[in-house]
Amino acid sequence: MHRIELFSCPMDVATMEESVDWIRRRVEQRIFTQHVVINVAKLVHMQGDPSLAASVKACDIINIDGMGIVWGAKLLGIPVPERVAGVDLFERLLAMSSERGLSVFLLGATQHVVERTADVVRAQHPELQIAGCHHGYFWDDEERIVDTIRESGARMLFVAITSPKKENFINRWRERLGVDFVMGVGGTFDVVAGKVRRAPRWMQRAGLEWLYRVIQEPRRMWKRYLVTNVRFALMLLKLRTTRGKLPPVSPPQH
Repeated sequence: MHRIELFSCPMDVATMEESVDWIRRRVEQRIFTQHVVINVAKLVHMQGDPSLAASVKACDIINIDGMGIVWGAKLLGIPVPERVAGVDLFERLLAMSSERGLSVFLLGATQHVVERTADVVRAQHPELQIAGCHHGYFWDDEERIVDTIRESGARMLFVAITSPKKENFINRWRERLGVDFVMGVGGTFDVVAGKVRRAPRWMQRAGLEWLYRVIQEPRRMWKRYLVTNVRFALMLLKLRTTRGKLPPVSPPQH
């Protein structure tokens, strides 16, 4: 695993296996780890949102989720072996938590969805210890939720809230959460709970997962993806013509 930088955003080039193993070793050593995944939309929004950019850059591991970024990096001469999709990493980390006896806290979505998510993952991993779960509509009393998470004794926290709220919430309270690992998982709970269908594998491999989301939620998603995808394409074109390849920066601390 090594770190690169693209459009002033550090990113860790790693496979799924490398990411899970790196996180596992950090958690077992009780080293606090703040995690984030980067896709095209988030990278584009970082360019004009200093708070989001700071929250992402504060993370200890920054996985590349979007296929657009994988292709963009390769276009600039930076080999990226694979995308590490947040929903897949979430599932792998739950399996790891179950095997290692690490308790988890699920935060986000509606109360119905988060409770359904807890039921589904319990059925998938009967040994998994769920220290607690709570919906994502708590902005009038953030400190109380932080206290609840800390008092639960959870070792791993998964936050299913939209960007940039989840990144900024995690970064704002990182010192008080009391967990060893925290990861923003966006709409993952909706997928696990069956509220939203995930794109077929062939669309995931082809980098068309965004199109599947637009088809399911056209009013909410079309503008977001159209604008960010076009902006990213223009950013890549400009960078390729002016700078070419980007050198890798220092690797994350192990």
